Amino acid sequence: MASKGWQHPYVNVFKHVRVEEWKRSAKEGDVTTYTDKTLKCSVFRIRGPVPANSYILVPKNTNQSLGLTGRYFYLLFRPIPGKYFVVHLDVAAEEGQVVRITFSNMFKEFKSTATWLQFPFLCEAEKDSVYESTSKSSRHGFVGPAPNSVRWTCLMLDLQHTLSVYVNRCYRHVKSIKLCANLAVKNMFTSDLLLDPGVSFSEAKLMGLASSLGTGPMPRDMSFPVPKGGSWHDLYDHIKFPSEGTKLPLDSIQKGNPSSCILRPIRGEVSRCVTLSRPVQDRVSLVQQITTPKSLLRDRTPVVTNIPELGVVSSHQKDDWLCHNDNQQQQESACFSPHQLTSRSPRDTDDSEYGEESEEEVVCSSPPHPLHLSSSNDTKQQKLLPDPILNLNRIIGFGGGTFKYALWTKSGDAVVYPCHAIIVSMKISSNQQRFFIGHTDKVSALAFNGNTTLLASAQTGNHSVVRVWNYHKGNCLAIFRIHAHSLSSLSFSHSGSVLCGVGKDSHNKTMVVVWNTQNITKGGEVTILSKAHTDVDINTMKVAFFDDTRLVSCGRDNIRLWRVRNGTLRSCPVDLGEYHSMDFTDVAFEEGNASNQHPDDQTLFASTRSGHIFEVDYSRVEIRNVRRLLPALQQHAERREKLTFNTGPGIAINSISVSSSFCATGSEDGFLRLWPLDFSAVILEAEHEGPVSLVSVSSDSLQVLAATSTGILGFLDVSSHGYNTLMRSHTDTVLGFSVDGVRRHLTTASSDGTVRIWNMDSLQQLYDFVSEDSPCSVAFHPSEQVFSCGSSSGVIRVFDISSAKLLAEHKHHIGEVVGLAFSPDGEYMYSADSQGSLALYNSSDEDHNVIRVVCNVVARGTERAPDALTVRSDSRCLAFVGPSEYIVTIADARSLDELLHVDVSILEVESPRLDSALKVCFSLASTEHLLVATSANKILWVSTKTGRLLREISKVHKHQISSLAVSEDSRFLLTAGHKAVKVWDYNMQLDINSQMFIGHSQPICQVSFTPDQMGVVSVGDAIFLWDFLAHSGYSLTNRSLPLRVNHTPAPGSVHPDVAVGEVQLSNGMPRHKAPLPSSPPPHLEISTTYQADRGDSPTITSAPGPPSGSGPSLGPRSAASFLKVTELVKTPSLNSSHNDTIKSKGKKPIRPDCYRHFIPRFKPSTINQAAVAPQPGEEGIKLKAVIGYNGNGRGNMVWSTDQGLFAYSCGCVVVVEHLHTGCQRHLQGHSEEISCLAISNDAQKMASAAGGSNGSRSLVCIWDVQNGTCHKSISFHRGAVQCLCFSRDDRFFLSVGDFSEPELALWSTKTFQLLSSVSMSGPIHDAAFSRSAAGQLACVGSQGIYFCLLHTHDLDADLQVQRVKAPAEVGDVELTALCYHTDSFLFTATNRGHVCVWDVNTQDCFMTWEADKGEIGVLLCRGNRLLTGSNTRWFRLWEVEAIQSLEPQEQVCHVEDRWTTVVLEKEVMLDGTVVSAAFDNAMDMGIVGTTAGTLWYINWSDNSSIRLVSGHKTKVNDVVFSPDENHFATCSEDGSVRVWSVPSNELVVQFQVLNQACCCVCWSPSPSENSACVAAGYSDGTLRIFRLASSEMEMKLHPHHVAVTAIQYSASGHVILSGGKNGLVAVSSAVNGATIQIIRDHKGAQINTIQCLTEEVSSCKNLAMEGKEMWLTASADRRVSVWAADWFKDKCDLLDWLTFPAPAYLEDDSPPPSLAAFCPTDPDLVVYTGYGVEKELSFYSLTKKQIIKKIALPHWATCFGLSSKSQLIAVGSKERVLKLIKSSSGRFQDFLQHSDSLQTCHFSPTGTLFFTVAYNEILLWEVRGL
Repeated sequence: MASKGWQHPYVNVFKHVRVEEWKRSAKEGDVTTYTDKTLKCSVFRIRGPVPANSYILVPKNTNQSLGLTGRYFYLLFRPIPGKYFVVHLDVAAEEGQVVRITFSNMFKEFKSTATWLQFPFLCEAEKDSVYESTSKSSRHGFVGPAPNSVRWTCLMLDLQHTLSVYVNRCYRHVKSIKLCANLAVKNMFTSDLLLDPGVSFSEAKLMGLASSLGTGPMPRDMSFPVPKGGSWHDLYDHIKFPSEGTKLPLDSIQKGNPSSCILRPIRGEVSRCVTLSRPVQDRVSLVQQITTPKSLLRDRTPVVTNIPELGVVSSHQKDDWLCHNDNQQQQESACFSPHQLTSRSPRDTDDSEYGEESEEEVVCSSPPHPLHLSSSNDTKQQKLLPDPILNLNRIIGFGGGTFKYALWTKSGDAVVYPCHAIIVSMKISSNQQRFFIGHTDKVSALAFNGNTTLLASAQTGNHSVVRVWNYHKGNCLAIFRIHAHSLSSLSFSHSGSVLCGVGKDSHNKTMVVVWNTQNITKGGEVTILSKAHTDVDINTMKVAFFDDTRLVSCGRDNIRLWRVRNGTLRSCPVDLGEYHSMDFTDVAFEEGNASNQHPDDQTLFASTRSGHIFEVDYSRVEIRNVRRLLPALQQHAERREKLTFNTGPGIAINSISVSSSFCATGSEDGFLRLWPLDFSAVILEAEHEGPVSLVSVSSDSLQVLAATSTGILGFLDVSSHGYNTLMRSHTDTVLGFSVDGVRRHLTTASSDGTVRIWNMDSLQQLYDFVSEDSPCSVAFHPSEQVFSCGSSSGVIRVFDISSAKLLAEHKHHIGEVVGLAFSPDGEYMYSADSQGSLALYNSSDEDHNVIRVVCNVVARGTERAPDALTVRSDSRCLAFVGPSEYIVTIADARSLDELLHVDVSILEVESPRLDSALKVCFSLASTEHLLVATSANKILWVSTKTGRLLREISKVHKHQISSLAVSEDSRFLLTAGHKAVKVWDYNMQLDINSQMFIGHSQPICQVSFTPDQMGVVSVGDAIFLWDFLAHSGYSLTNRSLPLRVNHTPAPGSVHPDVAVGEVQLSNGMPRHKAPLPSSPPPHLEISTTYQADRGDSPTITSAPGPPSGSGPSLGPRSAASFLKVTELVKTPSLNSSHNDTIKSKGKKPIRPDCYRHFIPRFKPSTINQAAVAPQPGEEGIKLKAVIGYNGNGRGNMVWSTDQGLFAYSCGCVVVVEHLHTGCQRHLQGHSEEISCLAISNDAQKMASAAGGSNGSRSLVCIWDVQNGTCHKSISFHRGAVQCLCFSRDDRFFLSVGDFSEPELALWSTKTFQLLSSVSMSGPIHDAAFSRSAAGQLACVGSQGIYFCLLHTHDLDADLQVQRVKAPAEVGDVELTALCYHTDSFLFTATNRGHVCVWDVNTQDCFMTWEADKGEIGVLLCRGNRLLTGSNTRWFRLWEVEAIQSLEPQEQVCHVEDRWTTVVLEKEVMLDGTVVSAAFDNAMDMGIVGTTAGTLWYINWSDNSSIRLVSGHKTKVNDVVFSPDENHFATCSEDGSVRVWSVPSNELVVQFQVLNQACCCVCWSPSPSENSACVAAGYSDGTLRIFRLASSEMEMKLHPHHVAVTAIQYSASGHVILSGGKNGLVAVSSAVNGATIQIIRDHKGAQINTIQCLTEEVSSCKNLAMEGKEMWLTASADRRVSVWAADWFKDKCDLLDWLTFPAPAYLEDDSPPPSLAAFCPTDPDLVVYTGYGVEKELSFYSLTKKQIIKKIALPHWATCFGLSSKSQLIAVGSKERVLKLIKSSSGRFQDFLQHSDSLQTCHFSPTGTLFFTVAYNEILLWEVRGL
């Protein structure tokens, strides 16, 4: 948490800890100092026969940490000749784990565990020595002790790379360093810079090297001396890890390529013309030839390049990018932006446990505009967020390496099984999965210990790896190799102390290894107890559960008993007699009750392939009984007799498991059978679709697990006789897939010859299609339950899933189908084959007739399958590779006419080989982008209009790209290469643009986003379903990072000129125009007595505005008032003889870049001043409850623990709530959004502030808390009020204006008269009175901190103000919040996450620390506890007691500088940015408000958090009561549907759909609460039905292609009627989701209203119409249709059609909505209002066919509701007026309780309650009547 600025550019470790004092460092053994002749300085020498006994340890106390965050660790040392040395580095990772990195010349090979990395160090011999020639001849360095000619060495370790590659963790800091004998050491240091020791400072200056480039020379105090004329590399060694090239031994630390280049800057690259060769010219089919090729780099720093249309392009490379390879390409950019190229380097070995790919060099290139790279060491790198962006959620698959292993947990609630290279643990009740990832090849064996806390796994391959896992935590405890291949069996002892494994050695002999794993849970190593090589065949081997030293095995022709004794492994065969030629498959002990028996009384069972089961006496080592499983005898047609054991041909038994009461067998005939222990007859049996390869009885004997060799895993419930299938899987490679986004179905094609359809939520297989010819590609129709399948024979088949019918079969292809796709609109289907033909089909016809077939247009071959075709999102263009592999063709999607050819082979003219295209993909959001993946591992961005190359990135994967996909919003790019998936920033604008994910054990065939963009699917060995986290509320830009702006001169800084055009917002994105204040800025003069800034000009300047020439400037302002500003400390001014009066020029106020500053939400509505509220006691409706909290306010929640007062604001209402009962009181006096609240210390008065209406000044209301009346209203500030506060004695009251007029106003609380006002130099964010010192207050803002003293003179008061800038150590920041600690200490927070501690008396900042990564907007302090709340959603509690013991110093220090601890006690992440907080005096409990509209109760003592008040953050689109009025539902633009209880108004359940707006909601007419459902319509055209009883989504429908704007259940609940933005009304079945009918009468105009009535209350019978119910709909074109329907008979007839005339609408905004409803008291009447000739309500009679009554309105209605009693009509308007009207008499009342225009109002079914909504303000009213 501490600031890291002090560690730049480097940290001298010995100096940092003052090593010579040995207070913060320790030495042991023979540690001396001497003067080295070569270095000519004093160095330490560490000697000793045992390296571990002589060492230097830093720091001394192991409980402390160095906290060195530099990425690179540099060690200046010399190994002692002829000796061994050891160096230990303890490095902390982001996850909190400490990893020890050890390197030594005594290690022969690399070894690793989860917490320890051991690297061999190879000493370099002196130049031209015999040792050097020896090492060269052996192609590696000198192995073993250091040679006599060993030299002084500068070793550089890249710690970030090491942790990332070897243990897959993120580097955080160096914790400790231990230098062990035998070596001499000069010093060591850490840095974020990649330094070259061979370059002097003068040479670096000549070459232009600087730390801003991330490079530079070695610091002078760390450099080695070089004689004049000498060469550094001739005298010393420079070793970097990772090193260049591949050397033996692998993963060793040794000197790299001696031809490493020296750093040189780019001076500029001159474009040059190249004449294209004739073969190249022949292939040119672009509009123009490309004659400005990219130059290859030679000893040059990479340059980032870019195309102007696509914005800033960045790349990231290997860490050794400073050593340039010949194949590096120049990078260029037309937009200037600093970038640093950093990433992970690939492992040298191909069999790395951590994956075969790493983040490699990525080069983005385009037409040349050279740009120098700038280092971002001073700022954190911008990377792809969130990290990780993918989360593996589900895997569909089982087996892969073996089908013989699946394990029960001891509790029996989960099953563990292998799926290729991943181990899966699945809960059998919920199918929830978790994963054990680390193996790089298929898992071949699994084993649990007795209590299932330890899990062992082995993988196949030439060098089998065994891993041991902590099952419950999921972490790997140990990794070790058995030098064998085909490791086929693992078994743990019951205690977990012994593990045995069986495999084949290099001579193909059986090898048995027994390991000691007793100390593995304590961090100990795994050692080999015994090892044996034998010619005996072993199929299965198990450790006896009753004795860790005894084992049993079986195989071909043998059953053997083994025992480990004195380090040897001996065996004894069981005498098989006449059965000596049996092939034994499995062996098992009788467990359960038998566990209490003596070992010699144990019984052993063994099974054979011939159907025999052997019962073996363990103590006598002899056969006790032999039985045989026979096939069933057929009798009486299909009836079978019970199976018995007899003579005759048997059925192969593959697995056996024995409990205390029965024996389970799995056999080749596909049956799982349960037998009694005497095997008299079958108890239970279950038939499977393939041979049963495994059976396993759970520990409680109630369930039996079974697996088959066809990839099926399930279990038999013994008590209920029920069978449950857990997992089905393909048995061969999955070639391709397609997703049905509407129904969340997934179809896959596999090499096993099947096409399967899966449910993506339950993972269950729904359908299985078996074909004679192998399927190779599949595609779902975008909206219908139809999919097509292409086969290797060229046949295209189209299936209807709902009817399980083959719709069409086409055989015009002669080659394998390599591409199959539907157009996004569903009108056409396309297919391509390996022989080059392309076909177009009409998919709107059921037969899918062929429209056109074109031959020889697609590139031949199968390498582009299964997704060789891509269709643009507008369904107009089709792209594919062809007619040759070098050409990409874009064709018309409706005719297949060719539109454009792009030759990708000419785009790199200097490449030694031709580049061919592999994959093509359209960008969904940008139809002008076509992405092409090439054989050179590049991705090209090509214009679909001109064929021009827009951008390219190279070396995307280590292997060729196998699949390519772009997200729907074109923010992310998805690629697959070999076994890895990568997610990229589509625009390549970050420092680290990609994240890589491994897990597949075979090459990935296809990867793509799911249609809802919430997931990713990848297929190959299995089906991987990933959660895509970027669309879950995360932001791509790290908010703690500085904004990157074009033409920025240095990273992390913004030039003042830039601030005019693009104001930085708190979310890191630029605002193109500064927000304008609601009123003209004040014209003020400021007078000062002398200098208010220390060392600055003697003025308090205005907020910074546009410089000359960059924007409109305002002339000098006329003086409005003269304000006196007096400094506390008298210092000489420029002119001390008189006061200077300085006029500030008027400048446009600029909104500060911090969220803490209040900005009122923009409201287009204006308040109606003519509205008159009813007299008290005569109101027709009374405000009953306010739902929600205004998260846009700042400090708008107060809580007095002593008085029990809890109040907050929502809109323009102050809500005073009783915490125990939930009862509310409402303080109503504002008409605009309330910005802040404050409460007096005695809790008798409360202040609230809101903006003024119609341009008037802001209004501050002073409330009497006891009786709820407004005691006083005051107005002063022209803009919004930023904050309010009372003095400690409640005598004074302070109000602060916002950025448009940053002015302090001091008021007397006795009379609330203005005492004094001061205009400040910049925006003020927060202010506070001292709690202990009278007359002291302070405020913070953009210009720093202002210390104020209050002097009173009778009725007058004077404020003396002094401004102090923020300390330079925290950079250019805004101070955002403050609070007093004691009378002498003050805390302030910054918009970059720092907390500064100030001495109030000296006004000095003497300490800072980094408390958060984002902006801190809330500070609270009580006693020695401090609370911080920020826009990162973290709310933290700090212990700051240590600050009291500090003495202020002249220089600001950081926490780590003084070894002073500011302890983070507790922290909690909330649901939004923290905007308000109030806590008790002990800081144990309090209430916190967030921007999500939530108020949380937090109790630190019991670590609990309770949601007190919940509301919507964004606009509420609808609110409706349930039929029984026990609940109501709301829906919002944020995609949430919330259900609330009545009368508590508590949130019951929330249904969230990401990235979609929920536009409307309705309740089902359910008779019971258990069957109650809520249906909601979304902006993507979908309907979702949620069931309250289960709190789950029951069904998803997609009847519309546009936003759903109205929804209603039919009166019977049989169907759902929904209206879209395009005017179509869909009738959908509420039972199966099918679309029954589409009504197109209103097409072209948005549907605003749908309402249904039952036959009992409708007038169908009066109108002589057939129908059970009546319904109406109104559209935006002022048309209303009334219908009579009988949905059970599929009847729906138009009853009446109403059209209301209107003149042309000439306003700038949209016209008022057209609204209609049946009159609840007389269903024969339809009430209508909308834009027309007059503002009125019209009553239309369906029987008389005419309007019978009108009620005039003063405003256009935006919503209206009709009550079922009292003939009440409520009408809401844009003028914020709610008008309650008595329809019979026309009497009305006006209510002005909302701060914005009303958009929804609804009466409850009984008419007793009433809802109104304005934006996100929900008010519940009690109806009294007029």
